[in-house]
Amino acid sequence: MNKKIYLFLHVGIWGFMFLSPLTYLRGNGMSMLYYMMTCVSPFLMMVVFYVNYLWLTPKCFVIGKRRYYLLYNTIMIVTFGVILHPWVNFTNDLFSTYLPRYKETSIDKFFFTMRDILSLAMSAAVATAIVLASRWQRNEDARLEAEAARSESELRNLRSQINPHFLLNTLNNIYALTAFDQKRAQDAIEQLSQMLRHMLYDDQQTLVPLSDELQFLDSYINLMKIRLPQNVEVNFTKKVQKPELRIRSLMFISLVENAFKHGISPTQPSFVSICISTDVERIGDHDIRDTVTCHIENTNYPKTHQDRSGHGIGLSQMQRRLELAYPNRYEWEKGVSEDGKTYVSNLKIRL
Repeated sequence: MNKKIYLFLHVGIWGFMFLSPLTYLRGNGMSMLYYMMTCVSPFLMMVVFYVNYLWLTPKCFVIGKRRYYLLYNTIMIVTFGVILHPWVNFTNDLFSTYLPRYKETSIDKFFFTMRDILSLAMSAAVATAIVLASRWQRNEDARLEAEAARSESELRNLRSQINPHFLLNTLNNIYALTAFDQKRAQDAIEQLSQMLRHMLYDDQQTLVPLSDELQFLDSYINLMKIRLPQNVEVNFTKKVQKPELRIRSLMFISLVENAFKHGISPTQPSFVSICISTDVERIGDHDIRDTVTCHIENTNYPKTHQDRSGHGIGLSQMQRRLELAYPNRYEWEKGVSEDGKTYVSNLKIRL
């Protein structure tokens, strides 16, 4: 809460408490001394409140010294409660022209004293409740901040794991290319340098423009095309109406990598079809959210147990990144078609 508002509430509440005697002490010629003497009751309530608010609750109750909290409160509240009603009677006797006096019984005195003690105890309880609520809110804010920092740190860690995993696969591709075409290998290295520039600089940002991600995927796909055999058909379609939309960097590369890794046969006809599109989705009556969809289809040539390149860490990291970056804001459907020949992955992210 804003400190000025907090201060205003304190001043306003206690101002009302100190002005409340005026509601029943109406009359011409009421002296300032009489008014000040009647303000002893709200003054003692304020003393109990701030003793608990500033000292007993944070210094005793919160840290576990609750027996001292109860002891000091009991002594203070009972002492104030016992002297408060005689003080009121003394004030009324002194200024008997304002209020009529009547003879009190012992039972009346007991109940009036208990009333004052309960009022003071209520003041202490309210102060303690406010301190505990404020501390809980601060702790909750700190917990949420720490959780956000932990999630961001984990996302950065996952990105740092994705980069060398992708780089290893790409270098293997270039190594295979150098064996039969040095010029094309040079072109591949140039494509790789463009991707590394994106990974080193753009990837340091939390969010990047979707257009940068598309350019990154273009470079990767062009690099993959250089070494693919003639029997492989690759299509990359972009249906993006808002290229300025911002998204987590390197969000789709694991899906594209997986398509090439498991969708290409060196001897059989193969295909990889990639489509990135944007759309809008209405949520409720008024909320409209932009969406980005990555739809990939490829022939299904799963790796054998002997070929363990990559160890399948790409998709597991992808799942974890989605859970951290877009919790409850993504839909990812993936699996093999009924005939077992095509693998389909469809990821929709609500930005």
